[in-house]
Amino acid sequence: MYHANTTKKKLSLFVSILWPIMVTQLSLYAMNLVDTMMSGRVGTDDLAGVAMGSSLWMPVFTGINGILLAVTPIVAQFLGNKQTGNIHYFVTQAFYLAIILSLIVVVAGFFALDPILALMNLDPEVHRIAFHYLVGLSMGVIPLFLSNVLRNFFDGQGFTQITMFITVLAVPFNILLNYGFIFGNFGLPALGGVGAGYATAVTYWIILILSILMTFKIETVRNYRLFVKWVKPSWTAWKEQLSIGIPIGLSIFFEASIFAVVTLLIGAMFSTLTIAANQIVLSFTSLMFMIPLSISMALTIVVGFSVGGKEFQAAKQYAYMGVLGGIAFLAVGAVFLYYFREPIAYLYSQDREVVLLASQIFLVAIIYQLSDAAQAGLQGVLRGYKDVRLPFVITFIAYWIIGIPSGYLLAAFTRLGPIGFWIGISLGLTFAALGFLIRLRLVQRRMTEEQHGL
Repeated sequence: MYHANTTKKKLSLFVSILWPIMVTQLSLYAMNLVDTMMSGRVGTDDLAGVAMGSSLWMPVFTGINGILLAVTPIVAQFLGNKQTGNIHYFVTQAFYLAIILSLIVVVAGFFALDPILALMNLDPEVHRIAFHYLVGLSMGVIPLFLSNVLRNFFDGQGFTQITMFITVLAVPFNILLNYGFIFGNFGLPALGGVGAGYATAVTYWIILILSILMTFKIETVRNYRLFVKWVKPSWTAWKEQLSIGIPIGLSIFFEASIFAVVTLLIGAMFSTLTIAANQIVLSFTSLMFMIPLSISMALTIVVGFSVGGKEFQAAKQYAYMGVLGGIAFLAVGAVFLYYFREPIAYLYSQDREVVLLASQIFLVAIIYQLSDAAQAGLQGVLRGYKDVRLPFVITFIAYWIIGIPSGYLLAAFTRLGPIGFWIGISLGLTFAALGFLIRLRLVQRRMTEEQHGL
């Protein structure tokens, strides 16, 4: 990376970092999309089971990954401040931390998974599919989080093409593995929706192996001597990462959990058909969200690099560039979704009732797209500044005090039904976007005053 001195060069640098992240995120999401679509082709129970399993897993995954995401702004600021000697030590400590967090997740799942599913009062077959889907997925938890550390290490230096290459290469493996484990091809057992969990776990191992190979193959990365030179585990280093990572992880957890909790509540309050329709809407709108999410991740990198180099005006310009770009994209996406919502639903299910309900929910989901794009971009900027504690509070209030309660009240006590939950989500995302905007203005003002010695 470099410190660009004109708007044109800033835009060029931002785009060069952004587009590989976009390809990576879309590829990663394609794996989830394949899980959902292939499971839906087996039957509504399989689609619902995978939906419930994914809803339990995604908040855990995004929360832990958020903790490890602290690697990105820290590496970017080290690089911007020309303190590259600290990067090897910090990333190695992140490996240790990732293994510990992975083991905690697996052990917690061993004891808590079945009781949690039992509380949800699912149909027996949906319960069985959700449980065994997550059992299969658990076999890939350790490689998943280790590879995410490597991804954040690559991305923090602006080497986003490396992650893109690895992920794009892994997608065909995931599709073939799903085809084998779900439908019983290539001599594998036909496991239905359960097979998607095992296919995803094997794919995570493939991604980790490819990521490790890249640390030896690419000269610039090889110079850090990861997996060659080891250091002793350090609680002090873990504490430093956790001080940044935990607020990020909790913020992402609260954001992801609003969708997961809505899915779980719909599972408890409504029919299997409604669960399937909700999963269709959640799956496709999440696919669209990969673009503003990618912009958010790119913003963390360029803003972190600029802040590390004391280029505060550049950080502000990147913020405007990225946040407005994300809003513009989802504005166009909302129009597309309005006109093609029913054909999109048919990609997931051939059940006419499921498709009609999904089409109705899509109409409400369109509303929250702009707020979602704005809050994602603003969070990415704040992470670049390593300002994570107050955004965590904003996220908690927006999603758990405003979003989920208002959605539940509308769903349970009005005729809106499941659509009420999506209205609640829209309210929560809008509040979060406003809160992040106010916080960013305060942080930028403080940085400017410090730069000028005020």
